Amino acid sequence: MGGPQGSPGPGTRLLLLFLLLLLSPAQVLPQQCVWYGECGVASGDKRYNCAYDGPPIALPKGGYDLMQELCPGLFFGNVSTCCDILQLQTLKNNLQLPLQFLSRCPSCFYNLINLFCELTCSPNQSEFLNVTSTIPYYDPVSKENKSSITELQYFIGERFANEMYNACKDVEAPSSNVKALGLLCGKDVKDCNATNWIEYMFNKDNGQTPFSIIPIFSDAPVRGMNPMNNATKGCNESVDDSTGPCSCQDCSIVCGPKPQPPPLPAPWLLFGLDAVYIIMWISYMGFLLIFFALVFGVWCYRRRHFVSEYTPIDSNVAFSANSHRDNGKITCGERLGERFENGLRMTFTSWGAFCVRNPRPVILFSVVFIAMCCSGFVYIKATTNPVDLWSAPSSQARKEKEYFDKHFGPFFRTEQLIIQAPNSHPDIYSPYPSGADVPFGPPLNKDILHQVLDLQDAIVNIAASFDNETVTLKDICLAPLAPYNNNCTILSVLNYFQNSHSVLDHSVGDDFFVYADYHTHFLYCVRAPASLNDTSLLHDPCLGAFGGPVFPWLVLGGYNGDNYNNATALVITLPVNNYYNDSKKIMKALAWEKEFINFLKNYDNPNLTISFSAERSIEDEINRESRSDVSTVVISYVVMFVYISIALGHIQSWGRLLVDSKISLGIAGILIVLSSVACSIGIFSYFGVPVTLIVAEVIPFLVLAIGVDNLFIIVQTLQRDERLEGETLDKQIGRVLGDVAPSMFLSSFSETVAFFLGTLSTMPAVRTFSLFAGMAVLIDFILQVTCFVSLLGLDIRRQERNRLDILCCIKGSEEMRGVQRSESILFLFFKNLYSPYLLKDWMRPIVIALFVGLLSFSTAVIHNVEIGLDQSLSMPDDSYVMNYFKQLGKYMHAGPPVYFVLEEGHNYTSLEGQNMVCGGTGCNNDSLVQQVFNAAEISSYTRIGYAPSSWIDDYFDWVKPQSSCCRVYNTTGQFCNASVTDPSCTRCRPLSQEGKQRPQGEDFMTFLPMFLSDNPNPKCGKGGHAAYSSAVDLIKNKTDVGATYFMTYHTVLKKSSDYIDAMKKARDIADNITETMGIKEKNYRVFPYSVFYVFYEQYLTIVNDAIFNLCISLGSIFLVTAVLLGFEVWAAVVVTLTIAMIIVNMFGVMWLWGISLNAVSLVNLVMSCGIAVEFCSHVTRAFTVSTKGSRVERAEEALSHMGSSVFSGITLTKFGGIVVLAFSKSQIFKIFYFRMYLAMVLLGATHGLIFLPVLLSYIGPSVNKAKTRAAQERSRGTERERLLYF
Repeated sequence: MGGPQGSPGPGTRLLLLFLLLLLSPAQVLPQQCVWYGECGVASGDKRYNCAYDGPPIALPKGGYDLMQELCPGLFFGNVSTCCDILQLQTLKNNLQLPLQFLSRCPSCFYNLINLFCELTCSPNQSEFLNVTSTIPYYDPVSKENKSSITELQYFIGERFANEMYNACKDVEAPSSNVKALGLLCGKDVKDCNATNWIEYMFNKDNGQTPFSIIPIFSDAPVRGMNPMNNATKGCNESVDDSTGPCSCQDCSIVCGPKPQPPPLPAPWLLFGLDAVYIIMWISYMGFLLIFFALVFGVWCYRRRHFVSEYTPIDSNVAFSANSHRDNGKITCGERLGERFENGLRMTFTSWGAFCVRNPRPVILFSVVFIAMCCSGFVYIKATTNPVDLWSAPSSQARKEKEYFDKHFGPFFRTEQLIIQAPNSHPDIYSPYPSGADVPFGPPLNKDILHQVLDLQDAIVNIAASFDNETVTLKDICLAPLAPYNNNCTILSVLNYFQNSHSVLDHSVGDDFFVYADYHTHFLYCVRAPASLNDTSLLHDPCLGAFGGPVFPWLVLGGYNGDNYNNATALVITLPVNNYYNDSKKIMKALAWEKEFINFLKNYDNPNLTISFSAERSIEDEINRESRSDVSTVVISYVVMFVYISIALGHIQSWGRLLVDSKISLGIAGILIVLSSVACSIGIFSYFGVPVTLIVAEVIPFLVLAIGVDNLFIIVQTLQRDERLEGETLDKQIGRVLGDVAPSMFLSSFSETVAFFLGTLSTMPAVRTFSLFAGMAVLIDFILQVTCFVSLLGLDIRRQERNRLDILCCIKGSEEMRGVQRSESILFLFFKNLYSPYLLKDWMRPIVIALFVGLLSFSTAVIHNVEIGLDQSLSMPDDSYVMNYFKQLGKYMHAGPPVYFVLEEGHNYTSLEGQNMVCGGTGCNNDSLVQQVFNAAEISSYTRIGYAPSSWIDDYFDWVKPQSSCCRVYNTTGQFCNASVTDPSCTRCRPLSQEGKQRPQGEDFMTFLPMFLSDNPNPKCGKGGHAAYSSAVDLIKNKTDVGATYFMTYHTVLKKSSDYIDAMKKARDIADNITETMGIKEKNYRVFPYSVFYVFYEQYLTIVNDAIFNLCISLGSIFLVTAVLLGFEVWAAVVVTLTIAMIIVNMFGVMWLWGISLNAVSLVNLVMSCGIAVEFCSHVTRAFTVSTKGSRVERAEEALSHMGSSVFSGITLTKFGGIVVLAFSKSQIFKIFYFRMYLAMVLLGATHGLIFLPVLLSYIGPSVNKAKTRAAQERSRGTERERLLYF
């Protein structure tokens, strides 16, 4: 039962007691310290704090400035604190490193400094600090016994810790392209969190803390202690009225959601398959249906109306040379065509007769002309510079390269090694005293690292000789801190150990355990490559001996994710200075690179597998390849020469073998072809046009194909001709030339015009080829209708006089009266077997169906032809560079550097101008640095791998008055480096609200040169000399900023398509930056630059270039053919259509055979237009001048008379030479010459000798009645009809 009625129960009494406690005045705990002052040396210049448990002590007025600078929140009242001036100075010194990296985000640094101010000076220390260990100390000054604190507990609110971490986690370190916490957390950024960051900062093993501070995280009181849980500022909040929130780059909350790449365009599909395939298949089926329906309909109609089923389909039009019927009136166009044709025939007839009558003057004039043209070889210049070969001087990439070279110096030359350790095994490292085992890849074994360091030292000591001078790496290398530090930049994992065997061997331990060694140092340095103290027990620097950071993704390969310790390859890169218009210095670099290559070729270490390349390697190997392929090319030409010399002759009998052969004439014809090439080179050398490798290798092949075809046509037509009664030799050859020269003129002039119009191309390789090829073809034709005709006349006279070929002074034994008309076996085969069979009614539809099917297939796959040129294809199979390319694609984890260049003209001294560019607090969310940063966030799409290094952001951090970086001598105003201890060194800017703002106007330019000359040191890691000395072009005697760049890296690029896409995306980013900065209408812009852009820019427009060049070629061929065929427009359409089919089918072959579209293949495609003219024009012209009755008969006659000459002149000649190219060591020869030439000849021959005659038999132009009547008049009363028209 309860108590007496009316008395309160126990529960009520407790409640009343609780209410009384709530209503009573709050208990104010007395302020109490746990330390005051410094006593005793912990290590080096680090000191312990003195234990003190009394009340706070008023700070001397000499420390007011420091207190206001560091801990303004404690600057109130009489400023009673638990720290003295020395402790405040120590705090300032210890905050220098975090200040330089975190102050770019004010709220982050505000929270951090709050943490340290409460620890160091708070008057309420005893509430959250608990001393757990002390050692006695005797103060020699005060002569008192004191205690030095060696360990204490710091109770920190979890809320405070997490909010401080959240405010700092995104802050960038602009110079090293990493998050700042990666340098301050002792762990990789992805493993860093609030607790382990604070634990690391308070761990005495980090090299900064003199004694152990054990953080204990809790929001509730723990063991009578109230955790420090001060209010924090989020990174999206302003610290005060004068500063804004952190920038988007340093605070993801400000940015909003992470940028997302646009979705990939959906593939065009029909029924789940490529739409183009389906459309072409349906189109082809539709064509077959309509075509065969028409053929069948015509066949049925013919059976009903004609007696014989073999009557040709179009026999209703029948004109014969001997027919006296005249069906229809001759049109004006036909009359004009006949007159033009007759004019050409008469001109060449007269000219041929003149050349045969006057051989010596004609030959002499030809030799003099050739000699005059070839004298231009005195001025010949060869272009081997890849930039000149592949990039037009007016191209965007070329102009941007020249701008970059002019303002920042040329991109350095690169010597690189990729090293594996095949005989080494992975190593397991067990951290002391605890922690998970860490595997280390085979090349990170210490013995291997020592061997690699020996190799590296040997390379550094390589000496070359140039111009009686000794050249070493130090003479040519990139040394960013020279003359203060002349060490060469060597991007190598050994630079984490300052390229020193002793540092590599440095370890700390006892007889039982190793506390820290090279494993520890490596693991720290890959996280903080810019660190000057690894904060382990080793305290060795990570910064390279050359004064710059060595990023792990540049020196290690074969690892997964960010686990650099799993690397299976080491990468050593030696940047060597390049020089703008200084050939002597470049020659020195070339001389050293030659010795470098020879050294590595002869280096032998079974424990190391080395792939390597120097800047000159590709050019050297291309030159070696060219020399090694000389024999292949020579054999190819010899095979063609032998065939031509033998095939031109027609042997009547064995007894007349040496009389009827035409070896000397064949050699003369070949020399004429080669002379035309030499003349072309000589003429353009007069005008300073340089010769390229493509000109030397491709044009002789082209001109030989065209020229030899013409030789065969002239000689074989003459052999089949019979001299008329009373006709002299000169008149016979003139008459024959009058018949065939218009056809030769048609093909040669078409090709010449097509090639000359090809010079409109913007691609240097195509333009140069077109220029030389057009001139060579034109000269070749001129020499053939002059010099060769005269030589042919002399050779016929020799043959008629029964004199031996070559040995023309000796007479043959077997006499023969005159030169007999003869028909070769090949001609008889075409006339009696091939032509009639091909043009049978049942065969022609099959031919059309097959060729249209081939065209449909090629059209369907044309969009799948790859674009680009894999650089490994330009190397010989046995080249050491091939292995390097293979390893490069396998092990590299970073692509080429890319520079976003802001051209001269921008105003950096105004706040608006700074905000357009920078990435820190107050900067625009669409600033240059921020946009590149955003691009790096979606690297898989943009191919920008890392945030950019930003000189302007580092400069703002460096110049802050809170930092010890920017100081000047108060007597001279000269710069005073942070490492200098001199009381006359004072901060550059006052520690006022105005001084804390960014420098503007004159202030900006006053301190910028100091920043760019300041070398990084332990007290100031932000010095810009190493990182930015070349990034800012100071102009007007260093009073203004000109062009500047912001560097980052592309992602790994392996294929041509990757390089092309990377360049395209970088340009899109730069264009967007230019637009958002609002400088589009001004005289400057932002553009990206990387060393490979100048080579790959052509591929951005190569499809348009290919279409333009091929359309120009086809258009010119159409116009010239239409005119020279006597205004036969429809015949020109048929020729152009056939050539277009050949070109489209070439693309189909390229897809099938894995040949990409690039400058080399485009030159070949343009050349194939020229060769296709040879295959098509002769047959078409023979068809137009034929006076047979039907189209089928005219096609058969044309194919019979011209087919054998075209087949023997081009197909067989080229085929022999092409087969030899298959044995070349050069991949580029095998792919772009053997494969494309073979396809060119086979497609040309099949279309010109199979498809075209069939097409002409269906839709060829009607017979020209004016030409028919003229032929009747010319052949009346002669045997010409029998000879020429069966």
